[in-house]
Amino acid sequence: MVSILLPILGAFLEAAGAVLDKRIIHRLKVNYKAYTIYIFAAIILASLPLLFFFWNLKPEALLIKNLSIFFLIVIFSVFANLLTFYSITREDLSEVEPVRLTLPLFTVLLAFIFSFFFEIYKDERNYAIIFLGLIASIALIFAHIRKNRLYFNKYLIAALVGSFLYAFELTLSKSILFFYNPLTFYFLRSLWIFLIVWMFFYNKLTPLKIKTKLLILIVGVIAVMYRVILYYGYQTLGVVFTTTLFILAPVLIYIFAAVFLKEKITKRQIASSIVIVICVIVAILVGG
Repeated sequence: MVSILLPILGAFLEAAGAVLDKRIIHRLKVNYKAYTIYIFAAIILASLPLLFFFWNLKPEALLIKNLSIFFLIVIFSVFANLLTFYSITREDLSEVEPVRLTLPLFTVLLAFIFSFFFEIYKDERNYAIIFLGLIASIALIFAHIRKNRLYFNKYLIAALVGSFLYAFELTLSKSILFFYNPLTFYFLRSLWIFLIVWMFFYNKLTPLKIKTKLLILIVGVIAVMYRVILYYGYQTLGVVFTTTLFILAPVLIYIFAAVFLKEKITKRQIASSIVIVICVIVAILVGG
């Protein structure tokens, strides 16, 4: 029961983190490149006190093959975070969320494709997923048609590409996650992301108010809890079941965005999101 409740808690944390991301970047006017540096610094600070108790790294993680996969995950994560934070500099969460809903579906589709090439994904193969992916894609397009014209600006495209890269990162993580403790894996991943973005964007850093610093630190703590729960779910419940429970997050994000950010949610967005969620759930169940 505890193992099942943890991913549900993770979905709540994901929603809370998304709302705070939007508030800090959009309302408090923090540059998205600088925010990427700040948030991963906060993640590192939040992780450090726990590493003394939970550090665990198996020798297999240091093999050339597994190190290569790890750094590929880091590169995909850098671009995924930058694109996602960029997307919410202009768009409301309620507008971006139908695009973000594609992340679980992308994860399942990538696992399906990988099943033809890698032994570890052999149980992920199911042709019905392709059909569900097409339905979800049509629903996604429907949500962005305005006055008989397709509306997909650069911010929504950034969110879509970011979701795909996140999905790629998560799918790859499955192949090496068992060589780490979840906290160790997330700390090392975040440390390398921080070093990379700091090297390229340190000139974007500006002084922050104490309130903003505290909010970023809170988001960092939430991010650590969310990802550790996610990886723990992968290890104990499996990717399929964990992802199913985390689908609660988009519903919570809509509620939080309406309540705390005063965003307007259209009927078209709600209808599209319902269709996509149904497709994702069915795809995950069929894939399982």
